[in-house]
Order: sequence, then structure tokens, then C-alpha cells
Amino acid sequence: MFHVTSKHSTARRLTVLTAATAAAVCLTAGPAFAHVEVEADKAQALAENVEISFDAESESDTAGITEVRVVLPEGIAPADVTYGEGPKGWKFTAGDDGYTVEGPALKAGVNAEYSVVVKQLPDAEKLAFKTLQTYSDGRIDRWIELDQDGENPAPTLKLRPAAPGAKPASPSPAESETASSSPTPVETEPSSSPAAEAKEKDDDSGLSTGAWVGIGVAVVVVAGGAVYAVRRRTSDQG
Repeated sequence: MFHVTSKHSTARRLTVLTAATAAAVCLTAGPAFAHVEVEADKAQALAENVEISFDAESESDTAGITEVRVVLPEGIAPADVTYGEGPKGWKFTAGDDGYTVEGPALKAGVNAEYSVVVKQLPDAEKLAFKTLQTYSDGRIDRWIELDQDGENPAPTLKLRPAAPGAKPASPSPAESETASSSPTPVETEPSSSPAAEAKEKDDDSGLSTGAWVGIGVAVVVVAGGAVYAVRRRTSDQG
């Protein structure tokens, strides 16, 4: 009889221990379950006009999400991203290295779901979108780790290989016009003005214009003096 009671007692203890262990695992693993999910309708390298959807999960029971800031992966420029859909009243703003989607605080516990459209995905195997998630009480969740096994992994989109013949899109018309309208620098010597050319000729002859005028005046004076001297001598002889 004692042996049977011992078995029941042991089984009861194992059940309690298992439940306690499961509860402890749930409590410690809880924060790791929350993250930002990302998916795309055309998750393929070099695909064009791709809509990418994000689901930023809420980790707060007392404050709502007010902002989601994303740092774009290499190969996607902020100018090539446009806003798709998002929470009511939220707006999209492009930055130097990514974009921000923000607006009135969502209800506590509600995820921030939104989408963007990318002009063309780069030729890569996966894209990591580092995300900062801000709440109305100032709390910030940083989903920025590239290690997917980390505590705060960045949302990462895996891409299929590019389709045969797919190539990077050409620059936008605005960029092409800007590049073509820029004049090519050419080194040229400035042309001389007529006055400068005249001066240059005078300098080449060895005498300036003023010098020639002075010589002409001197010749006239000398000639006049000679004429006066001859007339006076003739007058004296007569």
C-alpha cells in the first residue's frame, strides 16, 4: 500500500514540476516571440514595383505604437520607395538612409501594419530592414540585429534568384536629364579684346603708340626750326 501511494506522489510531483518548467519557459521566451514580420508579393531579386508589407508587433499593454523607423538595406534608395497603406492618419517620410511611418498612437496591444512599394529590389539573397519601433510612452523596440537567432532580429526578406534576363532598371528620366544637361568642363584660353590686341602689336614693334606720337611732334618742331633759320639767313644776306 505504501508503494502505491509513493507512485501517486511521485507522479503528482512530476506533473507540478513539468507545469512549472513550461511556465518558466513561456515567461523567459515571451519577449523573443515578438518581432517585425516582413513579406512581399514578388520576393525575387531585381523584381520591379514590389509591394512589401510589414507587421510590427506590439509588446506593450499600456502604450500604443506611434512610429516605425526603417533603415533600408543596401541597394534600395529612399527615393525609390513610396507609401502603400498604413494605419489611419499615419504618414510616410523619406530620410537619408530610409524612411519613417508615423501618426496617432495605436491602441495598446495593436500591431502597426503598413506597406511600401519599392521601384526595384537589388540583386541579393536577402534584405534586412533594421527597424526602430516607438511607443506613446517613449519606449523604443530596436529590431536591428542581423543574426536571426538574436533577441532583437531585424525583419529580413529572403529573395528568390533573379529571373533570366532581368537587369537593373535604368536611371529615372529626371536623373538622366540632370546628368546630360551638365556641361563638360573644357579648358579654353580667353579671347583677347581689340584694344588688347592693338596694345600687343605695339608692344611687339618695340615702341608704344605714345612713343610714336612723341617722335612725330619732334620731327615737326625740328623741321619748323630749320625753315625759320633758312629764312632768317636769307633776310640777313639781302
